[in-house]
Amino acid sequence: MNSSASSAAAVPSVAGTVFGDRLGLAVAYAELLETEGVLRGLIGPREAPRLWDRHLLNCGVVAELVEQGAAVIDVGSGAGLPGLVLAIARADVEVTLVEPLARRTSFLDEAVAMLGLGDRVTVVRGRAEEQVGRLRAPVVTARAVAPLDRLAGWCLPLTAVGGRMLALKGASAAEEIASHQAAVTRLGGGRASVRQCGVGLIEPPTKIVEVVRERDVRSRAGRARGRA
Repeated sequence: MNSSASSAAAVPSVAGTVFGDRLGLAVAYAELLETEGVLRGLIGPREAPRLWDRHLLNCGVVAELVEQGAAVIDVGSGAGLPGLVLAIARADVEVTLVEPLARRTSFLDEAVAMLGLGDRVTVVRGRAEEQVGRLRAPVVTARAVAPLDRLAGWCLPLTAVGGRMLALKGASAAEEIASHQAAVTRLGGGRASVRQCGVGLIEPPTKIVEVVRERDVRSRAGRARGRA
């Protein structure tokens, strides 16, 4: 990858491999992040020159782990990373972007409309905990949101049994698994593992902590409602 080509105006050649015939949509989104995203404080000014390397490609390669025609819930979407990028990369998936802050959901609504993705992308304003019982999907994603134990508490209740939580993590992935596997297990998750996406395409590859939801675990609040 040409690390010097990392702005919306200078698209790295590997982007064509990651996004295929949907590269035009990715370029339009990059330009939106570089302008409105920075103006609204969703992307730091220093991030603008490295949008492709650090954000779009890093998220786009996660599509390798999403099966054909899957429904995806993206928790804490922020500016649309990785959920909106997945919807751009894959015309076959349906994505629900869950984000509690109004200024971010406003941006996401505008981005979805501008990119013409309204038939496959839904923006939901709210906290992940508020969506339990309302939303569920076979794939739930999150990026740079929280440590693995808290992240599992938000994401696994939205994950269908047999489905997977895909948490984008950096170098701390293995360490977080060692620290938080017990909490993941209590929440109904199986053994967490580290997956790498974009091997041979981007450097470093994107690290994903993957957790299969093996069983339903009712929350204390849910048990209390059941007894009532």
